[in-house]
Amino acid sequence: MQFSDKFGQIHSNILLELDEAKRKLESEGREVINFSIGTPDLPPDKHVMDAVCEAMKNPENYKYGMTESDELIDAVCKWYHRRYGVDLTRDNICAVNGSQEGIAHIAFPICNPQDTVLVPDPCYQIFSFGPTMADVKLEYMPLLKENNYLVDFDAIDSKVAEKAKMMVISYPNNPTTAHAPLDFYKRLVEFARKNDIIVIHDNAYSEMIYDSEPGISFLSVEGAMDVGIEFNSLSKTYNLTGLRLSFALGNPEIIKRFKSFRSQIDYGIARGIQAAAIAALNGPQDIVERNRNTYRERRNALCEGLNSIGWKVPLTDSTMFTWFPLPDGYTDSNQFTLDLLNKAGVLCVPGASFGKHGEGYVRMALVQPIDKINQAVQSIKDSGLIR
Repeated sequence: MQFSDKFGQIHSNILLELDEAKRKLESEGREVINFSIGTPDLPPDKHVMDAVCEAMKNPENYKYGMTESDELIDAVCKWYHRRYGVDLTRDNICAVNGSQEGIAHIAFPICNPQDTVLVPDPCYQIFSFGPTMADVKLEYMPLLKENNYLVDFDAIDSKVAEKAKMMVISYPNNPTTAHAPLDFYKRLVEFARKNDIIVIHDNAYSEMIYDSEPGISFLSVEGAMDVGIEFNSLSKTYNLTGLRLSFALGNPEIIKRFKSFRSQIDYGIARGIQAAAIAALNGPQDIVERNRNTYRERRNALCEGLNSIGWKVPLTDSTMFTWFPLPDGYTDSNQFTLDLLNKAGVLCVPGASFGKHGEGYVRMALVQPIDKINQAVQSIKDSGLIR
């Protein structure tokens, strides 16, 4: 048999590979404390689960969703106005089966083969893999510690910027955990307008900034609606990862073309699932602050615990992740991740899996309760990995 030269030999997503390694140790009777995948261990609100259960009693809600219901559009519009001060209409909104699916496909209606797309490095893998599927040329924008992990627009070669068709931006950022100030977004809009670049902004973690003001929407910046769209997800904000509920929002021409493309590969989100989004967006918002407080407490416990045993790590300030430099004695994040798993029973993600500039770091997801975090810290101490 013959397979695709481009994708036939592709490796599995790093999270699947790590999960296999975890299951192997568990089959040997070892306990593994898993900080790898960013899926909340916290439950959705009861009123959201009740809405889904009630909706699923109606057999009509098991049919193709085809398009967003009026109730869903209304809920999203009110949510964006209430939360971000952004006014939207149906023409600005496209529901997708999770931001990952949306970002995987957005380059297809925008780019021709070999068009230039700017992506960050390090970055969440779909930011680069999605455009790669559309056969574009990737140009990487380094996210450096000395620049607070913000894209440095002045460092982008002017010839590259002139050729670029699209750019992917994400703040608060996965994996670096940095968040961007308003001035950054103003510069982003200016840069995109000057170079005629379509901006794709992933805004999955705007509710998870711990020590300063909540995150903003890219679309709230003057001129942003003219140059791009953003993806916003209910997965982490409302603990609904498995339902795959996200939205592409913004420029109506981009949204129109994206909807037309997606109509060839998808029949919409089932109405019973849409009910969860409506209930979450329209209902009590206590869960947002509750989640933020929980992740802040876990962040504090993990960072303070690791520092207390000699692994010097920063107090990362947003998302549900931490981004730690490797401890003394290590330069290879893959090797350290394997040693941490095998010797301490603690699973994280090597920074190198997020790109060249991710080497030297590991990402840990704050998806364990504090007692497990404390147990993990003690296991790391006992392992002798921290010198």
